[in-house]
Amino acid sequence: MLLVDNGSLEPAATLNLRRVAAALETAAGRAVTPVSWKHSDRIPPERLEGQPASTLAPFVREQFARGQRAFHLVPFFISPQGAIGSALRRDLEQLQAELGPFTFTFGSGLADAGVIPRILAARVRETAQAAGLVSPPVVLVDHGGPSPASAALRDRLAAAVATELGPDFPPPVAASMEGDHPPLLADILAQPTHAGRDVVVALLFLSPGRHAGPGGDIAEICAAAPARTHCTGLIGTHPLALAALSGTLPPPLTSSLS
Repeated sequence: MLLVDNGSLEPAATLNLRRVAAALETAAGRAVTPVSWKHSDRIPPERLEGQPASTLAPFVREQFARGQRAFHLVPFFISPQGAIGSALRRDLEQLQAELGPFTFTFGSGLADAGVIPRILAARVRETAQAAGLVSPPVVLVDHGGPSPASAALRDRLAAAVATELGPDFPPPVAASMEGDHPPLLADILAQPTHAGRDVVVALLFLSPGRHAGPGGDIAEICAAAPARTHCTGLIGTHPLALAALSGTLPPPLTSSLS
């Protein structure tokens, strides 16, 4: 059983993945191993409390050599149907061709569990309350990228968050940090509807890292914007995220990771 994220060079992302995996393990009563798709094994172990990060391909090779032939991946990203999910599947299929037969399955992403709009709405409310804001404009921002499916998901989630928030907030505007599917966050924050105003920026991110962490890309965009921005907490640290991920766990497999 693997809890898998995209991976990051920022230690905070790996440490958060480990915390969530440990909580899942407690909730499920079975071993859950935190593994990143890529990148994280380049973080010096001394920045990870002395424990090196695991990445997918080396981990699967090691476990295959130990006799493991079945892997269940719980995706710690927004949806397993996007670009990352497709890339993960391709990598696992290449490992099957390299190593020999083994099976892999995916649990549902948080988007499929239907919990993300509730988490985002809760984050918006707590951020507005902490800042003493009444009915501030809200911008929901994701990473962005080349995938039309990811942009469509971003837009659907923004509409769902509007329903969750109700009449106390204007409907959130969907934006991306970067990528091929506008609008972009910097452009939205510069518009007359947002410039010079207090704006809640709802982060469609699971863990802190290069983009959503302190001093990251989004913080830099917000600091340079003419709006007064108030960023929400992250999705993956909310208790509802853990509850949803716990629901994706299948019955115990006949063999276990060692």
